[in-house]
Amino acid sequence: MTVAETTVFETLESNVRGYCRAWPTVFDTARGCWLTDENGKEYLDFFAGAGSLNYGHNNPVLKQALIDYLVGDGITHGLDMSTVAKRRLLETIRDVLLIPRGMDYKVQFPGPTGANAVEAALKLARKITGRTAVLNFTNAFHGMTLGALSVTGNAAKRAGAGVPLIHATPMPYDGYLEGVDDFSWMRRTLDDSSSGIDKPAAVIVETVQGEGGVNVARAEWLRALADMCAARGILLIVDDVQMGCGRTGPFFSFEVAGIQPDIITLSKSIGGYGLPMALVLMKPELDQWTPGEHNGTFRGNNAAFITGEVALREYWTGAGMEAATLAKGEHIRKHLTAMTETFSGTSTRGRGMVHGLVFDDASQAAKVSSIAFELGLLVETSGSNDEVVKLLPPLVATEDELTHGLGLLTRAVEIVRDAH
Repeated sequence: MTVAETTVFETLESNVRGYCRAWPTVFDTARGCWLTDENGKEYLDFFAGAGSLNYGHNNPVLKQALIDYLVGDGITHGLDMSTVAKRRLLETIRDVLLIPRGMDYKVQFPGPTGANAVEAALKLARKITGRTAVLNFTNAFHGMTLGALSVTGNAAKRAGAGVPLIHATPMPYDGYLEGVDDFSWMRRTLDDSSSGIDKPAAVIVETVQGEGGVNVARAEWLRALADMCAARGILLIVDDVQMGCGRTGPFFSFEVAGIQPDIITLSKSIGGYGLPMALVLMKPELDQWTPGEHNGTFRGNNAAFITGEVALREYWTGAGMEAATLAKGEHIRKHLTAMTETFSGTSTRGRGMVHGLVFDDASQAAKVSSIAFELGLLVETSGSNDEVVKLLPPLVATEDELTHGLGLLTRAVEIVRDAH
């Protein structure tokens, strides 16, 4: 096998690089669920750009729309100017996402990353309420900028801030305290003026914690959280950056609970093609920004507006995408459940097309991920100890591709177990 030429990356690129260390090759082309490196080896992608490529690599429908737009000299950089591309996207969000779900939200275009959307949501909640504290949850991940890090649980990521991360208090996520009412502590501290916890501006939550280890919140837990916030005048922010855009089945991950958060953050696959874009959705009465109060040079990525709009119309007009995702998710669940019955010391959890294979011996997850790469499958690890092999295949993956990838994962586990 030809060794990948990586000298320039190792000598010139910063040590901060991460994924290339786990996948030591040089990728060249990609289509659908597959990447090909410069030596011609193919890899089935169960990573999907960390959830940014729900519709696959170089999706032909989205690619053609983008090509047509660029050939026609469409606006690419637009700040927050009004453009035809933005109008089409806003109209599609209204007609395809909001009206069919009975949702009434204003749309904000922050900087084009999930972390920036979270920063905007936190700033807005504090502005509206006049309060500074925010409640977050154990094992949460919301981004790598200072505000987002303050509501993130991972100690290693928090340590990188270099300054105290304040005005945020973690609470137990669903199932964190086994056999204990998860909200007993939260209710008590919120309602006791001597608890030492200031009344928060907001609570921020992921309905499924991806980086935290594919921890799934129950629908009844999410409803109880929403009710508790509403009763106390606390804004509820749902971070749907990774789990939105259909990853769990319905377009918004919180739909299963029948709730409508005060503020919603979206990014990753909202751009459709893998192009950077982020959105903050807020209930109309919460739109209390003054012009330019939260801005950014690249908040008007019109190329992403085009592919995002086409993705919504192509895949989310009707219920077909949701039904297909749930069916494929069940296929993944059954296979992983069978694996846990075969391999001791493993368990599985997930919803829709995000699933995790959990190892009691955390070191085995990294080994499995490494062997999977050698076999031609891209998967990453997550969880507080990287004990979970996380699966994020494109939503457009066929059942045959899913079966093939799950077979490669099974083989990787077998090899790791046989080596012990």
